[in-house]
Amino acid sequence: MAYTFRQATRNDIPVIWTILQQAILRRKADGSEQWQDGYPNQAVVQQDIANGYGYVLTEGDTILGYTAVMINNEPAYADIQGKWLTDGDFVVYHRVAIDEGQLGKGLAQAMLKEIEGWALRHNVHSVRADTNFDNPGMLKIFEKLGYSYCGEVFFRGSARKAFEKVLP
Repeated sequence: MAYTFRQATRNDIPVIWTILQQAILRRKADGSEQWQDGYPNQAVVQQDIANGYGYVLTEGDTILGYTAVMINNEPAYADIQGKWLTDGDFVVYHRVAIDEGQLGKGLAQAMLKEIEGWALRHNVHSVRADTNFDNPGMLKIFEKLGYSYCGEVFFRGSARKAFEKVLP
């Protein structure tokens, strides 16, 4: 299948928000604390898109997943309890979510590989991300794609596991 990874537009917001709401409910059903505090919300998605950070994975005209991607724009990462693998520029992504009807197809991995390509096109050779300790799906993807555990970072009062992958 041919996927496209493109910048999201304002017209994509209703579909993106539906996908994120599905993911929030899945996290809750899994017994996770992640995304159960009113974040992410529609205002966050609108801000992502206004800032040029929102990206969608599509097949044809169908949006399959959403994420926010940025360079060096994560202040919480400066205070890691641990150590990053690199000290230079990095791409960071947040809010990875796949449409419920598309689960089990490896799309989260496909999207993370697209982010790696995006990083290299921007001449950045480090990709960083974090997730909750109780998100086994994302933890497994990090392991599968060769990310290294670097320590903990803190968001909204909660510790998150932080990972980095150095790209060639």
